[in-house]
Amino acid sequence: MRVIDIVPGTTVDGPGLRTAIYFAGCRHRCPGCHNPQSWSEEAGHEMEIDDILAVVDENGFDVTFSGGDPMFQAEELYKLARRIKESGRNIWCYTGYLYEDVMAHEFMRRVLDYVDVLVDGPFVEARKDRSVLFRGSSNQRLIDVARSTSAVAPVLWDGESFTAVF
Repeated sequence: MRVIDIVPGTTVDGPGLRTAIYFAGCRHRCPGCHNPQSWSEEAGHEMEIDDILAVVDENGFDVTFSGGDPMFQAEELYKLARRIKESGRNIWCYTGYLYEDVMAHEFMRRVLDYVDVLVDGPFVEARKDRSVLFRGSSNQRLIDVARSTSAVAPVLWDGESFTAVF
C-alpha cells in the first residue's frame, strides 16, 4: 500500500486519540484541499499490511484512514481494515466519494464491512466551515455505517455510537 504518513495520537480525525494513516492517491483534487501533496499515487512509500499493523498496535489507539483518498486503494484497504477491526479497534474512513457511490462499488463497499464511520463527500472550499465536527466543509457527512447498511438512506453518526479506545 502507498502510505504518506502514519500519525499517532491525533485528535482531529475522529473522537479520542487515534492513529491516522494517510494514504497516497486522490483523483478528486478538491480546490483548497489541505493535503494536495497526497494526490499523487506515487507519493509516500510502499508499506506492507503487517508493517502498518505493527505501528497501529504499538500506538494502541483507534484508527482513521485519510489521505489522499484511501478508497483508491480499496482492494488492499479491505484487508487492512479487516485485520484492524479484528484487533477490536474503531475505524473511521475519509473519502471524497459519497456513501451512495461507495456502496455501488464492490471493493469500496467491502471496506465498509469494517468501518464504523465514513466521512463522505469532497471538500468544497465555498462550504469550508471550521465549526463542523471532524470535517472540512459542511457538505461532508459523518455516516454511521452499521446503522446505514440496514436503513434505506444513510444514517448520520450521533456521536454516541461507540466509545473511543484510550
